[in-house]
Amino acid sequence: MSDEVKGNITRELDQHNLRWCLTFCYYGVALVSTELFKLPDAELCGSIGVDQEGQVCQASCQMLSQEDYLGLLWTTLSEIPGVLLAMFVIEKVGRKRTIAYGLLIFVVAILPLLLCIQSRTLLTVVLFVCRGMVAGVFQVAYVYTPEVYPTHLRAIGLGCCGGVSRFGAMITPIVAQVLVTVSVRYTALVYAGVASLAAVSALLLPIETGGRDME
Repeated sequence: MSDEVKGNITRELDQHNLRWCLTFCYYGVALVSTELFKLPDAELCGSIGVDQEGQVCQASCQMLSQEDYLGLLWTTLSEIPGVLLAMFVIEKVGRKRTIAYGLLIFVVAILPLLLCIQSRTLLTVVLFVCRGMVAGVFQVAYVYTPEVYPTHLRAIGLGCCGGVSRFGAMITPIVAQVLVTVSVRYTALVYAGVASLAAVSALLLPIETGGRDME
């Protein structure tokens, strides 16, 4: 097997791992935000939809309050500064490190959910930072992926990465809407772990495309 083929395989594996992790975290934060805002402040470390007999109701429907909708609006708006920050940083530190640093900030920002926070304001700030960071990193990955492949492989590489990323989108509801009914802490731990894995994958990517002419 030639060095070029080995390099392409390594590049594909790292890219695929990175892309499904990013999709997992991006859609996961969007889904879990609604689930967390449904909880009373005193139960942010508890579970959702548990009745008096301790039975979990997966099909429960709960109306959101005006405060909940405002919190969701703030977390959605976080994507704007997140993407703008990524646009500014990407040419300063490079594609790989921008992805890794953004994901590390995501991990640090989600850690308060492991400490049983009981403040709606702090919850909004946590989700704001997490969603902003992962949205910016998500866009950087879309910049990096076409750049890292030569012209004759670019469409195939981008398509394969996009296909693999859908696995993250399919898996994340299990965590964001099912595991969260068991424990908010477990949910936060899963997303922190996946984001850490994605940060390592980004740093292990063999090519930095910042400042390089596309072939």
